Amino acid sequence: MPETDPNTPDPPTSPTSDERVQIVSFGFLHAPPPPAHLTADLRAHFRDPHLNPALRDRTADDPQVRDTVLRTPGILALIAATTDAVHAFLSGPAGGPVTVAVGCAGGRHRAATVAHELGHRLGVPVSHRDLGKPVVHR
Repeated sequence: MPETDPNTPDPPTSPTSDERVQIVSFGFLHAPPPPAHLTADLRAHFRDPHLNPALRDRTADDPQVRDTVLRTPGILALIAATTDAVHAFLSGPAGGPVTVAVGCAGGRHRAATVAHELGHRLGVPVSHRDLGKPVVHR
């Protein structure tokens, strides 16, 4: 699936109910992953903005962090595939609920950005378990 520019408009998606979809970001270095139907572990496959000293103390609330994460090769394809997976879960006989957990090392950059974008595409709120926690020094 080809990558698209993160500055282009999102493709149309069918909105979901806040009650049927929950998205949470987290950091593996803070605590175990929260229970979820789908868990995306971003640690080994996508570059970590934490390694850039200019971004280390920032979070996904910063446009430069979001832009860096969304321009990472493969991220947009993962977001699209996860969005499709949520729709597949919702179309099953039970029809939900669906919880998606998105994790990275500290939960401040990659996971929070991807979770935010998933929430935007699905039309649901997002919670960030570890976004406000201190930077994990490794």
